[in-house]
Amino acid sequence: MHQDPLLIGGTELASRFFLGTGRYPNPFVQNAAIEKSGAQVLTFAIRRINLDAPGDDAILQHFEGKSFTYLPNTSGARTADEAVRIARLARASGIGNWIKVEISANEKTLLPDPIETLKATEILAAEGFVVLPYTSDDPILCKHLEEAGAAAVMPGGAPIGTGLGILNPYNIGLIVEESGVPVIVDAGLGSAQDVVQAMELGVDGILMNTPVAKAKDPVRMALAMKLAIEAGRLSYLAGRIPKKRYASASSGLEQFISTPN
Repeated sequence: MHQDPLLIGGTELASRFFLGTGRYPNPFVQNAAIEKSGAQVLTFAIRRINLDAPGDDAILQHFEGKSFTYLPNTSGARTADEAVRIARLARASGIGNWIKVEISANEKTLLPDPIETLKATEILAAEGFVVLPYTSDDPILCKHLEEAGAAAVMPGGAPIGTGLGILNPYNIGLIVEESGVPVIVDAGLGSAQDVVQAMELGVDGILMNTPVAKAKDPVRMALAMKLAIEAGRLSYLAGRIPKKRYASASSGLEQFISTPN
């Protein structure tokens, strides 16, 4: 898989697994799961970080001495203005210029607000941020986000934390087909099976938190998701056989059938 790198915002990644850092039972399990996942990109809510002293923050302290690309998110923002302000504060504090735009107006579904997300993406991309917006599985909206300057688009397979899997594989496939930037499925997956399905649709990577952190054994689940990403990617690159209506013998049965005189 190291010969199949993912390029986002000028950064080359060997891992296609983007992992969240919240909801683990303790820091030891968190670190072990991150190590097993092989993830190079870690995401966290900026509101959980002390921006006055990010280097002293409890979350980031656990990753000292390790090389990660941080993808802070604007979770909790309800408007583009709030998301932009949060992103600017994070960059000014030294966290970096990668940002996951996450703007939800409905607390029940946590579905992304398309208008505010597009507005924030356009503003932040113009300011030099590497913007990865969390969005719905709308192919048209994903194309608009790309045109607004998104370095990747991150459609949800299902609402955040539901574990429902890919609810609309047709739309995810269309997004992949039309996209000129990487497509990362973000939210709604629950199992390795879901991950393989997403990767076989041609997406470039997976972002998840809850399915790993809240699993009975987060460390094992992190490894399972890593292997699922790799298997799904290899399967997609290899190219599956076409589906047929009727059977065809793999042993070439027809050559053994005698022709009547």
